This record gives sequence, C-alpha cells and structure tokens, in this order.
Amino acid sequence: MVHLLPNPLRVSSHLRQDPPRTAVRTRAKSSTGRYEILRNGGIKVRLAVVVRCSSDYSSPITAAIGTSEEIEISDENAYLATEFGWKVRKLIEEEDDLRTVARIQAEAFHEPVLLFNHFFFQFFQAEVLSALIYRLKSYPRDRYACLVAEPESERCKDEYNFVGVVDVTVAGDLKVRRLLPAGVKEYLFVTGIAVDQTARRRKVATALLKGCDMLAKVWGFKFLALSAYEDDYGARNLYSKAGYQVLYVDPLWKSSWIGRKRCVTMVKQL
Repeated sequence: MVHLLPNPLRVSSHLRQDPPRTAVRTRAKSSTGRYEILRNGGIKVRLAVVVRCSSDYSSPITAAIGTSEEIEISDENAYLATEFGWKVRKLIEEEDDLRTVARIQAEAFHEPVLLFNHFFFQFFQAEVLSALIYRLKSYPRDRYACLVAEPESERCKDEYNFVGVVDVTVAGDLKVRRLLPAGVKEYLFVTGIAVDQTARRRKVATALLKGCDMLAKVWGFKFLALSAYEDDYGARNLYSKAGYQVLYVDPLWKSSWIGRKRCVTMVKQL
C-alpha cells in the first residue's frame, strides 16, 4: 500500500513519525470533552453512538447513531471491528506481538537490494521495531494507536497470529486541514498499512480500514486522511471502496525530482 524510500537503511516517514505538533503528552480529557482516558487504560466516551464491547473477544464494538449516552470501554483490547473473517483491535505491548508487527511492516515496505539483502532486511526490521516502540511509549493513548488484524476463527489462529497492521495518529497538518471544512483542527491520519504475505487478497486491509473508522468514532473524530502514490492504483482503489476521496494531488514539478513520486491525499468523512 505504501512504499519506502529506496535506501534500505532509512526508515520511511510513514513508519517513523514524530509526535504531532498538536499532541499533548499528558492529558486526561479530550479538548471536546467527548472522551476521557481512564487509569486502567480504558476510555470513557460521550458520543452520539452506542458502543458494545466484549472482554472475551467474542464480539466486536458496534455503533448505532441516534443515542447519546456516556459509556466506558474498560477493556482496551476489545475488538473494534469484525470484517470478512478478520478481527481488528489495538496492539498489546508484548514483545512477541511487537516483533510480529515489525516483521509484517518490514516485509511489506522493504525494497530488496542486490547484495547483502538479508543483512539489510534484518537491519531495517530492527529500525521498524525501534520506531514502533518509540511511538507506543511516547504518544498519549488517545493520540496514537497501532491496530492489528487477526483471524476470527479460533481454528485459524493455529495458522495465523497477526495478518495485518495499520498506524492511526491524531494530526493537524495545515495542508490537510485546508481540505477540510472550516473549524476542523484535527483529524486521524492513517499510515503504514501492511498485510502479511500469507493473507493478502483476503480483505485484511478492508477490515483494518473499518477498524480505523470505529476508532475515529470512539475518539470523536469525523475525518480520516491518508496518502498514496498516484500510480499505485491498487491501493487507491482499495481506499476509494472504503469511502476515501482524492482531494489533493502533488504538483507536476515534484515528479521531476529523482526518485520522487507524486502522491495524492485522500480524505474520508464519517
């Protein structure tokens, strides 16, 4: 979905993100007052939605517009979405899980080199893992989330652990805000979508995007944005089917740079 720079020793900005300028390291409540981070890591939400979660992972979080009430999602590991046989939830900060996520992203974004490819891949995977740990430790829990997809069926879990991953960050870049209605200061930026090689073309990415939608509703955001290469028609088709629209295309002069591809910015309104 997203490509890296040719240099295998550099981690793409899609994977190595510094905290957004609008991020606040210690904050108990959102600026809108719609949700509050609890001491146990859960979320207390005040939205025009009804949310149901299951601590045993037997059912996803679901939402229905029309009711305004305050609820608590005490289990951060509850599933956000269940689509096409895959379930999406937040990543747990366990060593094996972190390494699995780093492997999936590294395999998806690493560009092979002619000599010493295995060495460069291992180095790149370590860089991806380091960047992931940094974001999980540095970002507030209501400003960044790494979502993972895993099989819905218990029988399939013997074959798969995680099959996909996506990063979701609260952002407020002026370039994207200009594309949104007046008064919108922040949105969710979707990056680093990666699917394990053994589970591609099986709607895993679609399930991950659905999980991003649900997370946006829980956090109280109406807009999601992402970036894709202009000539990556497969990714753009996936995003279009998920409800994203192209609102900005890089100018032609950027394509004249050596090794630089034109990108499009796509936005979805919930």
